[in-house]
Amino acid sequence: MTETREHAAGEGSVSSDLLVNLVCHYSPSAQESAAVSYLVDWMGARGFHAYVDAVGNAVGIRGDANAARTLMLLGHIDTFPGELRVKIKRGSLYGRGSVDAKGSLCAFAEAAHRAAIPDGWRVIVVGAVEEEIATSKGAYYVRDQFAPDLCIIGEPSSAERITLGYKGRLLVDFTLSRPVAHTARPEPSVAELGVQFWNAVQAWAAGVNAGFERYFDQVMTSLRSFNTSSDHLTDTVRLTVGFRLPPRFTPDEVFDVVSAFAPEDGTLRGYSREQAYQGDKNNALVRGMLAAIRAQGGQPGFVLKTGTSDMNVVGAAWSCPIIAYGPGDSNLDHTPQEHLPLSEYAKAVVTLQHVIEHLSV
Repeated sequence: MTETREHAAGEGSVSSDLLVNLVCHYSPSAQESAAVSYLVDWMGARGFHAYVDAVGNAVGIRGDANAARTLMLLGHIDTFPGELRVKIKRGSLYGRGSVDAKGSLCAFAEAAHRAAIPDGWRVIVVGAVEEEIATSKGAYYVRDQFAPDLCIIGEPSSAERITLGYKGRLLVDFTLSRPVAHTARPEPSVAELGVQFWNAVQAWAAGVNAGFERYFDQVMTSLRSFNTSSDHLTDTVRLTVGFRLPPRFTPDEVFDVVSAFAPEDGTLRGYSREQAYQGDKNNALVRGMLAAIRAQGGQPGFVLKTGTSDMNVVGAAWSCPIIAYGPGDSNLDHTPQEHLPLSEYAKAVVTLQHVIEHLSV
C-alpha cells in the first residue's frame, strides 16, 4: 500500500488508517471478535468510553454519559463472507467490507472522534455483529439497551445521498413428500408440484404489484433453491422462496397468503421476518444531513433501498428520526470488486462531523 492514506476534506486531512486496518481484520458474520477488539482499542485510545457489550458489539461513547440527548451511529462490523486481498489502487481501498459496511462504520468513529460534541448530547458509535445473517444479533441487543433521539444507520449510499427506507423480508421453506409412483402415471411429480407452488407465488406477486411502478413499492420474489431427492420409497421436493416486501405488507400477512398455495400435506416454514421501514424526511436529522452535504459542496439526494438493514430492526422500536448514510456504491456490496474511493470516505467523515457539531431536535 504505497499511496497516501490522508485525504483533504473540509478542515484538515482525514486519515484512512482506521478504515484500512479494520478492513484488514477479516470479519465475516459470527467471526467478528478480532475486528471488534481492534475498533474498541482504537476508540478507547482516542477518548471514547469504549467496550465490548454482552453480545460482542463494539461500542464507543463520546460526550456526557448522562446527557439528555443521544445520537446513535449504528454500523455493522461483520461482512459478507469471501476474503479479498486488501490493497489501495488509484485512490480506492479494495477489500471485503470496504463498502459494506466498514466504510460507514469507520466514518462514524472518525467523525465522532474529530467532532466537538455539543453540550447536552452524547454520541454512541456501535459496530454491530451479525447484520449480514438472519439473526441480526447485535442490532436486536442494541435496540433493547438504548432509546436514542436520533439515529444514523451505517450503510453505503454515497457521500451525497440519504437513505430513508428499506424493504421488508421473508424467507419461506416449502417441503413436500409423496410415495414413489411410476412416471407413466398421470399424477404430477413432487417436482411439478414444487413448480406449481412457485408459479402460484409469482402470479400472486404480479397481481398485487399491478399499478405500482417503483421497485420499493413492489413485492419482489426470488427462488433461492430448488431440490428433489428420493430414497426409492418417497420422493421429496424442497424449495426456498425469498420475498422483499414493501411497507404495505407484513411478513406474517404474506406467509399466510402463500401458505394457501401449498398442498395440504406440504409443510412451510417462514423465517427472517423483517418489516419494511420508511422514515420521514421532514425532521431535524434530515435537515442537518442536507446542510452538511451542501457544506461540502455536494448535491444531496434521497434513496429507498430494496434490501434490508438494521434500520428494519430498530426503526419502529425507537420511533425517532432515522436515516442510513455512508460512503460507497452499494452495487459493489458482496462482490469480488468491492472497493471504496478514499476521497469519498474523507468527504463522508467531514459531513458526519458537521452533522454532529450542529445537532438539534
